[in-house]
Amino acid sequence: MKSVYALAGLGLLVLCGTASAHTPICSCYDNGDGTVLCEGAFSDGSSASGVEMSILDDKGNVILTGKMSEDSEFEFDKPEGDYKVIFNAGPGHEVEINGSDIVE
Repeated sequence: MKSVYALAGLGLLVLCGTASAHTPICSCYDNGDGTVLCEGAFSDGSSASGVEMSILDDKGNVILTGKMSEDSEFEFDKPEGDYKVIFNAGPGHEVEINGSDIVE
């Protein structure tokens, strides 16, 4: 009987580890028309719909916020000067992209 409980406990540990094992993915592209498109997802294939997005200026001030669409996309007008994009899906699930790395 003890081995049944031990196996059940081990199974729960494996399932819990698997359920939380998804890495956030976010890529942004300069559309060439003054806008930037970001696409998000998770490494396990789950959607990033509703994930919070923030655009910060070079001093770290938030200049724009929004959320990923149902298609896991976020489009915004490209700010003047240096900026960064933050994909924030919660603690340990944040991606930061410098505006200088976003190219056509």
